[in-house]
Amino acid sequence: MKITRRTALKGTAGAFALGLGGVHWDMRHAGAQAVKRGGHFNFAISAETPQYDPHGSDTYATLHFSAPFYSTLLRYNLAKFPEVEGDLAASWTVAPDLMSYTFKLHPNVKFHDGQTLTSADVKATYDRLRNPPQGVVSTRRATFSDIASIETPDASTVVFKMKAANSSMLDHFASPWNTVYSAKDLAENAAGPRSKINGTGPFTFVEHVKGSHVSGKRNENYFKKGLPYLETYRGIFTLQAAAMLNALQGGQVLAEFRGVSPAERDRMVAAMGDRLRVEESSWTLNLLVAFNVEKKPFDDVRVRKALLMAIDRWGGSRGLSRISTLRSVGGVVRPGSPLATPEAELAKLPGFSKDIKKAREEARKLLKDAGHENLKFTLWNRNLAMPYTPAGVFLVDQWRQIGVTVDHKQSDTGPYIAAMRSGNYEVAIDFSNLFNDDPTLAMTKFLSHSKNPLNMSRANDEEIDKLYELQLRERDVEKRKVHIRALEKRLFDQAYQQPLLWWHRIVLSHKTVMGWQMSPSHNLGAQLEGVWLNT
Repeated sequence: MKITRRTALKGTAGAFALGLGGVHWDMRHAGAQAVKRGGHFNFAISAETPQYDPHGSDTYATLHFSAPFYSTLLRYNLAKFPEVEGDLAASWTVAPDLMSYTFKLHPNVKFHDGQTLTSADVKATYDRLRNPPQGVVSTRRATFSDIASIETPDASTVVFKMKAANSSMLDHFASPWNTVYSAKDLAENAAGPRSKINGTGPFTFVEHVKGSHVSGKRNENYFKKGLPYLETYRGIFTLQAAAMLNALQGGQVLAEFRGVSPAERDRMVAAMGDRLRVEESSWTLNLLVAFNVEKKPFDDVRVRKALLMAIDRWGGSRGLSRISTLRSVGGVVRPGSPLATPEAELAKLPGFSKDIKKAREEARKLLKDAGHENLKFTLWNRNLAMPYTPAGVFLVDQWRQIGVTVDHKQSDTGPYIAAMRSGNYEVAIDFSNLFNDDPTLAMTKFLSHSKNPLNMSRANDEEIDKLYELQLRERDVEKRKVHIRALEKRLFDQAYQQPLLWWHRIVLSHKTVMGWQMSPSHNLGAQLEGVWLNT
């Protein structure tokens, strides 16, 4: 979304009305049907978070675990996505030159331990995000590198001063990963949020039983009066898809908010009939093929490019979309979104040819020229059945067709992420876990590893960094597209990493679950504040 003065003012006006106009929060969530308060809600989480801190995470499992306990400065209005609205911010203003952002906070916001939220807490949170202290990981560091300083003129006002205009800044502030922490807590232990929860969100933490569940109860001091509706909830870890579907059918869980495959949807519709709600959307999420350029022979661009050219994405899309959540062929920006590369242009790039026979002939030649005709390696992957397993099986088969032998290794999310971040792999199925269609968000993944540790290829490329900066500063959409296309071409020519396929989201819930809102991102809507049960 292009950030303009008009967009900023629209957000300001809406947030000002909600913050100061006396609108009761119930009115925004209740809809036409009367809300029923109380009750206990069980839902499934199909992976267990390796730690609690969203600042240092890029897996949805952390948000589905932690988001109900926290607030963010801004967030997306899912009923009007991608419009931005306030969360802790009652109102905000943006300077016409985009060089400063001023936020007014809601009064009398309390942390769960009784501390009163002030501007100092927001400042400490964003200082941690943009410049994490030793021992703290912030995977949002590059996102907030344009912030020059954060000022707190009074307890309810936060002013962000910029080094340079950033066309994506409001979207960055609306990120669900920017959970706000207590300045006092961070001063005592900057790494504390990895294992301790103290937020201002709609629910307070009850317990985490490893391998079983996380649970929360209603925050009686939540600053949005009347919310949340639920009394208690439990997020139950169901790592196996069959177990989750059986629990959903039997009513042990009433929803799973990540997504299921078309086959799983059809099975559940047949089994549950009109008791089941099915919601579908394209998805701001893709799987990537990533090569560790620090490992031989993947330091050779010919080897990397050969492996990408051997993949029949167009044929794979047709087959995988019938059995998995993988569907759309696309580049670095979600296909079909305003700044995405059109199909005709995409097909000209390495790895996206529609003439797969010719592409594979060239791939074999590249491997021969590189001295690796009989290449063997291990493909590192998560053990999530959907869609990581079918994606891995597909890639092993694709590479077999150019004479490459691959050992497909899958592991739990924690060890998988640890191996990726330590560089202890050769080739991996990575993921780009987005929450909007802003190109800056999508392309941050491909910045040099020295600038962004989420670049799992570990490549450092000054040309990509330069093109990223050019698109970031450009406010004219057509000129911005030129820079985006150039970055995409450079990335694919060098073959550091590349989207395999983009996902299609299908969410299943019992029709008794009310108030949850579907969106193109499974990272959004995880706070659960508006959810209630019509039982």
